[in-house]
Amino acid sequence: MEGSQGLARLHALREFVFEGSLEDSLQGQARECARLLDADSCSIMLLSGGSTEEDGRLRVHAHAGAPGDRLPAAALEASIGRGEAICGQVLASGQALLVEDIGKSAYALLARRPGDPGRSMMSAPIRIDGRTVGVANVAGKGFTETDLVLFEVVCLFIGKSIQVAQLQHLLASRFAREALAQEAEGPALTAYRNPEQVARILARSFYKELTRAGFEAPQIVGATSEIIDQLNNRLHKRH
Repeated sequence: MEGSQGLARLHALREFVFEGSLEDSLQGQARECARLLDADSCSIMLLSGGSTEEDGRLRVHAHAGAPGDRLPAAALEASIGRGEAICGQVLASGQALLVEDIGKSAYALLARRPGDPGRSMMSAPIRIDGRTVGVANVAGKGFTETDLVLFEVVCLFIGKSIQVAQLQHLLASRFAREALAQEAEGPALTAYRNPEQVARILARSFYKELTRAGFEAPQIVGATSEIIDQLNNRLHKRH
């Protein structure tokens, strides 16, 4: 890497500090990651759906790329477990992976475009406090070991942005702070560590607060239905 090019890339890392929602932040980071590495596409996948870190599955939360490199709908909706596909293998190993020519590698059968000569890809874990919470992937041509090192640094920034966003959300909610303080075991349990566990804690606290306030079962059911309606509205807006 030329000195000037390396300095420009270091300055570009400043663009990985985004404001707004976690979803917007991840989408912006996917775009910047693709631009920084001169990649055709970048996807950011986070763990969800498991009661423990080990049985969680990866789902795409952000993707950026040229029109010809957009992920198909099936890939956007897919969930990947440990050891499944390339990203699942990176999740299981916890080690970043560079494939300089995927068509000539052991991963050729897993590639979306194995017939594209010289097609490269990189996949790296996203970590928070030593735990893997997701995997980022980039595809393009001509990636090198130097690019892989930079990509791993980018993934550190992505992990920190997830951590900050989750902590900001919890600090902004007095109800969430009190619920976690009362029921969480161990220090500093936050949503990025185990979102399913945190969601259950908040749900139990919500039920207790409604009961303590004198609401009867029909009113509690109505409140739960309202939450489901809000969730359905959000899902419809996404699609």
